[in-house]
Amino acid sequence: MSAVADAPILSVDHVGVRFGGLVAISDLHFDVREGEILSLIGPNGAGKTTAFNVVTGFLKPTQGEVRFRGANLAGLSPNRINRLGLARTFQRTSVFPNDTVTDNVLIGLHREDAGASLLDAIFNLPRERAGEVARREKARGLIDWVGLSSRANERAGSLSYGEQRLVGVALALATEPTMLLLDEPVSGMNASETQNFMRLIRSVRDRGVTILLVEHDMPMVMAVSDRIVALNHGKLIADGTPDQIRADPAVIEAYLGKSAAAREAGREAAHA
Repeated sequence: MSAVADAPILSVDHVGVRFGGLVAISDLHFDVREGEILSLIGPNGAGKTTAFNVVTGFLKPTQGEVRFRGANLAGLSPNRINRLGLARTFQRTSVFPNDTVTDNVLIGLHREDAGASLLDAIFNLPRERAGEVARREKARGLIDWVGLSSRANERAGSLSYGEQRLVGVALALATEPTMLLLDEPVSGMNASETQNFMRLIRSVRDRGVTILLVEHDMPMVMAVSDRIVALNHGKLIADGTPDQIRADPAVIEAYLGKSAAAREAGREAAHA
């Protein structure tokens, strides 16, 4: 596990989100330290995706603020937040199904490359040709990184759902983020694909990218996370290491109900 810096890269500071009379998030606060893998967990409807949407600019909080590397993200568009170094994937895949995997990643790279002018592109000037060579080389590297080299020339729509999720990760990594938010990335993956994805997450972190993860696969979360933040009904109920979260009565109750939490507490007391 890599060393984690003391200063947080992301701070969610007493954020609240209301939709009319519905409170989606209430006074949520947590930090993500640079270099760590932090997972955000909770039952369905706990507010996890709402929190992601606030952090990435898709949703404006009713109260509180989010700071990334000390900068207040209030009022910034998702594109502007992405250019600050914070990228995300989504619960559902968003590939171009009739284009190859390589072309999908190239589309993402073209969106990020503002160096070549319109005239360069129209007349295929040397700068544009050199840029295209560099983009293709970068695309190959990203596709290899996420483990899709053997599928690079296949239509993205022909890939399995899990493989399409990997294309989405490659697109996010194309922006060269310092922090990556993964929204239920192993949803739809089989056990082998999930294991491979866990290795990918560690590889991404080892290359200096901080990770905030939302995921329902608890064995995967417990295995890959440095720290876990648990929500229920839009409120923070626990923040700690995987071992601490696994034994936390509030977390057990949120997932299994009060009776299960009481039984677990009894077992803990019996072994004390």
